[in-house]
Amino acid sequence: MLQKRSLSGKHLIAGSWVGASTTFENMPVEGEADSFAAGTPDLVNQAVEAAEEAFWPFSATSRGERANFLRTIADEIDARGDAITAMGMKETGLPEARLVGERGRTVGQLRLFADHIEKGDYLDRRRDGALPDRQPLPRPDLRLMQVPTGPVAVFGASNFPLAFSVAGGDTASALAAGCPVVVKGHSAHPGTGELVAQAIDAAIQATKMHPGVFSLIQGGNRSVGEALVQHPLIRAVGFTGSLGGGRALFNLCAARPDPIPFFGELGSVNPMFVLPHAIANRADQIGAGWAASLTMGAGQFCTNPGIAVVLDGADASAFVAATRKALEPLTAQTMLTDGMAEAYTSGRTIIATADGVKEVLSNSCQGRQATADLYEVSGDDWLANHALSEEVFGPLGLVVRSKDADQMLTIARSLQGQLTCTLHLDDADAELGQSLMPILTRKAGRLLANGYPTGVEVSDTMVHGGPYPASTNFGATSVGTLSIRRWLRPICYQNMPDALLPQDVKS
Repeated sequence: MLQKRSLSGKHLIAGSWVGASTTFENMPVEGEADSFAAGTPDLVNQAVEAAEEAFWPFSATSRGERANFLRTIADEIDARGDAITAMGMKETGLPEARLVGERGRTVGQLRLFADHIEKGDYLDRRRDGALPDRQPLPRPDLRLMQVPTGPVAVFGASNFPLAFSVAGGDTASALAAGCPVVVKGHSAHPGTGELVAQAIDAAIQATKMHPGVFSLIQGGNRSVGEALVQHPLIRAVGFTGSLGGGRALFNLCAARPDPIPFFGELGSVNPMFVLPHAIANRADQIGAGWAASLTMGAGQFCTNPGIAVVLDGADASAFVAATRKALEPLTAQTMLTDGMAEAYTSGRTIIATADGVKEVLSNSCQGRQATADLYEVSGDDWLANHALSEEVFGPLGLVVRSKDADQMLTIARSLQGQLTCTLHLDDADAELGQSLMPILTRKAGRLLANGYPTGVEVSDTMVHGGPYPASTNFGATSVGTLSIRRWLRPICYQNMPDALLPQDVKS
């Protein structure tokens, strides 16, 4: 068992573990709670000033040095793997296999980013050589390269205590880019966050990086997050969380005297369009697959496919019956926090009591335990009620019965921005699929065929983002090597002597 003495209960600020006069406790599924120092705006200021001091030497490190740093962080996380898993299970209720897998994803992306920056392609280096004899005007020597933008603020996510939190994708990509990071840890899993921060601290010492390159601030009230995004030395923000919280921070970033980019991944219902021939031939298979995806991790995935759009009729009824059959034997799952369980119950009530919505399967929830819920509604009623298109964070599915193909297209056009949209289709569905593709391309960052969006590959080609409200910057991704690009800006060097150029852009 993980011993409480493994935790300091303090913040990590520029290599020092710092306490505070105010404390808070985590909310374990079982066992005793642990106490942690609560963050303050003053602690934020200390961390950010240290990050600014670290930026000068860290941004000047070689790609090889930063790659070694990332790999060392991964090694240090793996060395603490059992302790991290045990604490994660205690704080979140997630099963051991899920947390072990998530740790694998976390260290895997650190190592992937290390490999990626060593290649140098992410720098997008370009050169237009001088043309001194060109008429009517000569052309100077021009070189372009991406450079790190400065200290980055990262907000840990509640539903991914490892892959989207302290050393998750935002932190890993910012460090890969050459930007120091200040993390505002999520209060749902501060113990897990501290153990990961211990790993980063050990990697900083082992690679002799400036200690200000990473800090972790835990807990505190809203003023702590506000102080972080409004600090004049912070140059960009990464966030994964609720639409309301993310939009509030986005507005603060935009209202600064010097506005900065806010890369927020906020919410999505990830609709599936099940086309006529596919549902006629594979209703049972698609229904069972949807049920499994819908309930994975108690539905607490940002890519959870909450809506299935079908053409009304007997095949639609067979699909609904197959989904219900797959959901019925599933037992309750523990949600990440009491607040999430309450929000899920509230969201389910909104869906269940809306005009035209029919209950297919529903169970009561107690405490942090959640069971799957399934409802259906006509296309007309869905289009008439915007609330039915909003995310319910948990294992709830809504089948939208479209009266014809034209209404299916209308439903697609009415969607807000999504992380993903999915088409289930057979060869005979190609014509309708071709009609949907231009619409869905404008709606989402990732389009799937005959699959399920839960499970996001960390790779060079992944896009995890989309038009608002899926994210606040449709040109970016928070997963994959392209995520590094968020923390860089292009700079052009004109007629610059080699002696003054960065090594990566020299001849």
